[in-house]
Amino acid sequence: MTPEQIHARLIFIIGLVLSVVFAFSVFALLYALVFVTQPMKQAPNDAAFIDLVTTLTVFLTGSLAGVLAGNGLKSKPKDLQAELLDKVLDEPKEDDK
Repeated sequence: MTPEQIHARLIFIIGLVLSVVFAFSVFALLYALVFVTQPMKQAPNDAAFIDLVTTLTVFLTGSLAGVLAGNGLKSKPKDLQAELLDKVLDEPKEDDK
């Protein structure tokens, strides 16, 4: 495999794992809030757990967005980047027509 293919597979696996963990955390939190009977006064352990899961989901959201958005044009092969740049520079502008 080429380094680009290995990098693409690695980014795919990382994105998939982070997405699964994020989805599981969100659904577990929603299930706990909607379907589990809660007492009128919240226990300190429950409050700490909710804070922990909230921090985890915020972290996972940022990590997932950073991993997936940070691998756009920079992960393309150099020859493809040069070809795309040449096409963009050679196209006539709308004003020139």
